[in-house]
Amino acid sequence: MDFILLPDRAHKPLSFYLAMEEYVAAAIGCGFFVWQVDPTVIIGRNQDLRSEVDLEYCNAKGINIVRRKSGGGCVYADRGNLMISYITPRKGVDDVFPFFMNRLAGVLRDCGVNAMVTGRNDILVGGRKVSGSAFFVHPGASIVHSTLMFNVDLDVLERAITPSAEKLSRHAVRSVRQRVANLAEFAPDLSVEAVTEALKATFCDSERVLTGLEIDSVRQLEKSYHKESFILGKAP
Repeated sequence: MDFILLPDRAHKPLSFYLAMEEYVAAAIGCGFFVWQVDPTVIIGRNQDLRSEVDLEYCNAKGINIVRRKSGGGCVYADRGNLMISYITPRKGVDDVFPFFMNRLAGVLRDCGVNAMVTGRNDILVGGRKVSGSAFFVHPGASIVHSTLMFNVDLDVLERAITPSAEKLSRHAVRSVRQRVANLAEFAPDLSVEAVTEALKATFCDSERVLTGLEIDSVRQLEKSYHKESFILGKAP
């Protein structure tokens, strides 16, 4: 599998990377890449934006809001979050998810963090969530995107995301902050660069740099994420 690289280091919005996943799935068939973004809330395909996100707070703070095409819950990301994209021709969530999640947890354990997979798509350390993943079926491949919290601003996370009390009660917590943790809390010397190299060694055996023409194709796909009707969703 190729470790996918971009020809430049300029910051890209989260919508670009979601479109990049789609491009890799359709044109290449498989690939793996990691990335970081400025403060952004990512809402699941079927979620009601207004009940999951404090829109007034996000607008005041300049926090981007993006809806993804996969299901799952609402996520906050900033540059303290390492985002992971895994695209494989293997099909079936019951096959792809366990393979990816167990490998990701294994990388963290190799890096000295006692990580364990719980449920289908969460990784916990010390009983608190440091990583969550979502699955998207593309006609050409299966896409898994995952978050890995290194040093996320938890104060902003707690203000930006507003899950229901019922949802929190399912995890026996009163707030989002009680449920999540940063890896820096458990392994203060662990770096994004070290984990990136470990992920690359685990999932990839080669590299590929996208060309300018391929970047143009990604930009075309990205337009679908900017449509207001898609961001707002179907809820009134």
